[in-house]
Amino acid sequence: MGIAEIRDKIEKGETALGIELGSTRIKAVLIDSTHTPIASGSHAWENSYVDHIWTYSLEEVISGLQACYRDLAQDVERQYGVALRRVGAMGISAMMHGYLAFDKSGSLLVPFRTWRNSITGEAAEKLTELFQYNIPQRWSIAHLYQAILNEEPHVADIDFLTTLSGYIHWKLTGRRVLGIGDASGMFPIDTERKDYHAQMLEQFDRLVEEKHYPWKVKELLPEVLTAGEDAGTLTAEGALLLDPTGTLAPGAPMCAPEGDAGTGMTATNSVAVRTGNVSAGTSIFAMLVLEKELSKVYPELDLVTTPAGDLVAMVHANNCTSDINAWAGLFGEFARDMNLELSADRLFTYLFEKALEGEADCGKLLSYCYLSGENITRVEDGRPMFVRMPDSRFTLGNFMRTHLYSALGALKIGMDILLKEEHASLDRLMGHGGFFKTPKVGQKIMADAMEVPVSVMETAGEGGAWGIALLAAFRKDRKDGETLDTYLNERVFSGQNGSTELPDPEGTAGFLSFMERYRSALPAEKAAAEALN
Repeated sequence: MGIAEIRDKIEKGETALGIELGSTRIKAVLIDSTHTPIASGSHAWENSYVDHIWTYSLEEVISGLQACYRDLAQDVERQYGVALRRVGAMGISAMMHGYLAFDKSGSLLVPFRTWRNSITGEAAEKLTELFQYNIPQRWSIAHLYQAILNEEPHVADIDFLTTLSGYIHWKLTGRRVLGIGDASGMFPIDTERKDYHAQMLEQFDRLVEEKHYPWKVKELLPEVLTAGEDAGTLTAEGALLLDPTGTLAPGAPMCAPEGDAGTGMTATNSVAVRTGNVSAGTSIFAMLVLEKELSKVYPELDLVTTPAGDLVAMVHANNCTSDINAWAGLFGEFARDMNLELSADRLFTYLFEKALEGEADCGKLLSYCYLSGENITRVEDGRPMFVRMPDSRFTLGNFMRTHLYSALGALKIGMDILLKEEHASLDRLMGHGGFFKTPKVGQKIMADAMEVPVSVMETAGEGGAWGIALLAAFRKDRKDGETLDTYLNERVFSGQNGSTELPDPEGTAGFLSFMERYRSALPAEKAAAEALN
């Protein structure tokens, strides 16, 4: 499609816009009627650790959203010589879980508590026992109940509880709704009814009955919508919030806001039963669409849903690439001090490729990439740690391979439960995220570690922003009775190319040897947090 044709589609609004707020970057992707990205924008940001809480201020949320959209609009004008005045459809996605509580006036009651916090252990444990359904510490209901257990006075004033994507969608449309995938990380979902689990809602209300709060829990939660349903339109106030220049016109139909897990499934065409994907960046999580319920409750496994409402087992680890990024920063500083011209892309490519030169078992080296606590391994506070023994082989290749292995350590524990204990069926595992940016390296390490083939599509680099743009396009273009997986298979991914790496027996054996050290030395990681508090 030529520039003139794309320009015409932009001017006619034959596009869909997706914006995703990730942990370290806000990204916008504009796609045309063929679902091809035609422009993008981004904004870098970072969470803050304030009063022992991982958070982002709402001022940062709005200013970051505006900066990302401005970068997108500038890209459109730079490439096509036209102002971005309208979009055909739009969607917002963001990090799942967390706690955003508002009063009747719409004021935030306490600072945003993100998924990264490990401060709800007591609540998560009690709710898991009550529901007989795993409630991880990240989930919004765990945050709410922990605030109740802590006797925080703001709880009585809550009028609305939502996630980050739900908050932005509310500001853009006036609608208090949430996509079912994101909602499933707030409160358990009944996948038959496609709504919050009624019995568990009643159990929670009875649990806090003696507090005499002026609300029932369902009254606080967003309305649940599945992919393709009407989630409102961009209002005049919302358009001005997103684009303070006033150039963007209101009226674009909006899809339900979704979490980054749901957009990852969409972007990798992993919404059908027996498909799975793994998103590896600041955090790492794998999603497998299940054929049936699990046989029992596992604290290592979340049960969430696809954007269409099908049951998904999610293995979520809080830590993945942050420690790798920190070491790369150190090597980059050394290179600059030595007057070496080395771009970030070249540096990361070199270090990742060096990892493949390392020994399969990393030469007996060990690291933990825990910048924050890790629920799967029961580590409450993270302390990144690197350890070697007197007979370890301390080479750069082994060092980098160790850190790539460590990024997958917690995930491996959960995946073994799914694949080896529950015998979940998996036809393919699709990879996306920064871990896979260097061709073949992260993909190969992942295949060896998880003992399954791992595929990466050419579009994997577009990530969740592209995924939510696809959900926006589905909202606009959906035919009567058309399912999301049919839409993706027949209208989006037909003919797409990708690459697949198979597990290698030697690599798998080396990773399993690393995991023996990883599991046995966990008490040392926990002790580091206790000693260095």
